[in-house]
Amino acid sequence: MFDKRSRIARLVVGLAGLAIVVGACSSGGSAAPSGKSFTIGYSNGGGVGNGFREEQVCTAKAQALASGQVSTLTTIHRNTDAAGQLSDIRDLIAKGVDAIVFNPNDPAALNPALEEANKAGIKTVSVDAYVTDPTTYNLYNNQIKYAELGAKWLFDQLGGSGTVYYMRGLAGHPADSDRDIGFKNVLKDYPNIKVVPTADGVFTGWDPATATQLINDFIASGQYDQINGIWSSGMGQQVVDGIKAANKPFVPIVDADLYGFVAQLLDPTGYPGLKGAAVTNTAAVGGAGVALALKLLNGEKVETDPSASQPNTVLLNPVLADNVTDAGKATLKSWQVPGLDPGWPLGLTIQGWTTYTPEQAIACKGPGDK
Repeated sequence: MFDKRSRIARLVVGLAGLAIVVGACSSGGSAAPSGKSFTIGYSNGGGVGNGFREEQVCTAKAQALASGQVSTLTTIHRNTDAAGQLSDIRDLIAKGVDAIVFNPNDPAALNPALEEANKAGIKTVSVDAYVTDPTTYNLYNNQIKYAELGAKWLFDQLGGSGTVYYMRGLAGHPADSDRDIGFKNVLKDYPNIKVVPTADGVFTGWDPATATQLINDFIASGQYDQINGIWSSGMGQQVVDGIKAANKPFVPIVDADLYGFVAQLLDPTGYPGLKGAAVTNTAAVGGAGVALALKLLNGEKVETDPSASQPNTVLLNPVLADNVTDAGKATLKSWQVPGLDPGWPLGLTIQGWTTYTPEQAIACKGPGDK
C-alpha cells in the first residue's frame, strides 16, 4: 500500500511545550503496575463513518496494541448526544478501566461523569477538543489557529473583498466552536468579506452525505454563482465533487488535509482551475490520547501548553499548504500516502507521542483483535 517508507516519515506532527512533572498516580480497575498492564476505555460520541473519526479510533487501537501496556481497549464508537456520551463514560467507569480517552460532545456536559472517574482513581484524557473538568487532560489540534490559517489564506486570495460560503462542522462540538472563534478573529480584519448563508455559517455535521446535499442545494439555488470562495471544515472533497458535477467553475476553497481533498488539489487535469489550501488536522490524536493516558498511569512527564485556555492541555499546531505556490505544492505532495482511504487525514502519526506504524493504523487492530 505504501511505495516508500520515506514518504511515511514525513507524516508526523511536531509538538512543543513546557514539560511538567505529573506525580505518581493511583488507578482504578484492574491495573497491575509491576507488569505495566492497563485497561483503557475509549468513547467517541459522533461522526461514525466520517474519515477523521474513523481514523482517530483506529489510531487509538493501534497505539494501545503497539504500547504493549494495554491488556484491553474497550471502545464505544457511536453517534449520540452529550447525554448519551455521559452514559457511555459511566459505563466505562462501571467496567473498572484504568483510564478513559474520549472525544467530547460538549466541553462541560460530561463533567459529572469525569468527576466520578477521578474519584474512582481513573485517569481521563479528552482528545480533539477540550473539556472544562480540571482533572482531565486535554490533547487536541489547535482549532482556533486551524481556522485562522485557512481564513486568512482564503481572504487574501480574494484580495480582501468578496462573498464566502462558510461551511462548519458539528454544532456544539468544542472543535467547531473553536474554529468559529478563529474564523471570526480573522474576519474582523477583513471588513469587505461577506459571509453566507449567515454570519454563523451552515453546519455539515461532519457528515459527507449532508455536505454533499448542502453544496448541491446551494448550487441549484443559484447562490453558488454569487460567491467568491468557500471555507470548509473537513468536507472539502464532497464540496469540490459537487461543483465539478454541476459543471461550475471553481472558487478558491480551504479545507482540512484529508487525502481525497489533497489529491484533488494536486490534479489540475481532473479539476482544472481549482485553487485551494489544506490545513493539517491530524486524527492521530486518538493514538496520542492513549499514549498520554499511559504516561499518566505510569507517572511520567507530560508536555503541556501554558498558553492554552484550559489547564493540563497539549496543543498540536497546524500548518497550511496550498496549490498556488511551488512550495505549497511540494508540501502537499510530501503529505501523500498512496492507497489511503480518501476520507482519512494524512497525518497518521504524531512525533513524540505515537509509536505504531502507519500500516498498523490502517489495519485498525487493538489488543486482542484478530
